[in-house]
Amino acid sequence: MMLRNHCHRLALSARLVAALLAALPIASHQRAHAQASGDPTAAAHTHAAERAIEFPDTPDYLSLTCDFHTHTVFSDGSVWPTIRVQEALRDNLDCIAITEHIEYQPHRDDIPHPDRNRAFDIATRAAANSELIVLLGSEITRSMPPGHSNAIFLTNANALLVDDVRAAFEAAGSQGAFTFWNHPNWTAQRKDGIARLEPLHESLIADGLLSGIEVVNEHTYSREALQIALDHDLAIIGTSDVHGIVDWDYHVPEGGHRPVTIVLAAARSAEGIRQALAERRTVVWHRNMLIGREAHVMPVVHASIRVTRAYYPGDTSVLRVEIENVSDAEFVLRNTSPYSFHKQGDLIMLPPHHTTVLDVKTLELLTGVRMTFEMLSVITAPGTHPVLELRVPVGE
Repeated sequence: MMLRNHCHRLALSARLVAALLAALPIASHQRAHAQASGDPTAAAHTHAAERAIEFPDTPDYLSLTCDFHTHTVFSDGSVWPTIRVQEALRDNLDCIAITEHIEYQPHRDDIPHPDRNRAFDIATRAAANSELIVLLGSEITRSMPPGHSNAIFLTNANALLVDDVRAAFEAAGSQGAFTFWNHPNWTAQRKDGIARLEPLHESLIADGLLSGIEVVNEHTYSREALQIALDHDLAIIGTSDVHGIVDWDYHVPEGGHRPVTIVLAAARSAEGIRQALAERRTVVWHRNMLIGREAHVMPVVHASIRVTRAYYPGDTSVLRVEIENVSDAEFVLRNTSPYSFHKQGDLIMLPPHHTTVLDVKTLELLTGVRMTFEMLSVITAPGTHPVLELRVPVGE
């Protein structure tokens, strides 16, 4: 009798756990795409999870969130490829690349696999019933120079397993891959943490075999890598380079986030992403910073920040301005306009998915104001922050 009651309780517990797991919010990845409507402004994510990474589309492009550097047990990671897919769905990413080390295989005795495409094949099947785009990639893992590089949009990773390092890049190029330099500031290969080009890098860039650079890798940001990207017309890339569990590595339950590359694409497809990378239309989000060329990052900023209302309450000359931030980034602004604020100082915070109220002392009743801010949480070049201009019409 006691055993039967115990089994009954276990069965109830199992059903309860199953129900709770079924109820866990998973990002749905449903999007009303510009591909279907012909209007990129019609595209919008549908989010079922608060952790979902969200940036609005710009008037000209879709803002696709991508992580182009991830690992599983098929090289030196700690999880099965299906976990990478589940994490990406929870983060509502549009695209991930599975980029196992092509040469470095520390788990080969436990998980022997002569086919270097195996992790991608498993991840692709796991993502089959979702809208997540999964790319085949490999990490060309060499000493410096050139260090480590990721080739994505591969068709066969095995072809990169060659002795000569340049031949590996050429094999990637022959498949139409997009190749970028990984963690150029990695202290294991750059003891001073300074990214710098070697003649081999310059040769690969000149021959079109190296087209991007990680300005952000895992927890680090390299201003030197950003300058290299600007000087040599490379795509600005930010990646998680995750080996363990995203939630643990980036403290997602506590409000953290993995670094992502926001790709400004004309279509939500692998080819749309490839074209955007070729045209260098990327913005990196890392530790609440947006990093990118001004021509690319500012459209994302303008799509994120909206003045929803401005009016004079009562008979005062203090203008109340309501500013909505519809993105996942918290913007940090420094007031550079001629106006001061009734409640705040010159440092203004715009929390994500929140409306902030500024009481602006205009001294007289105006029909509109022009407000300018230095965007301290946005970087367009080393030590350079762009200016945000808000033209605020005054209503009732």
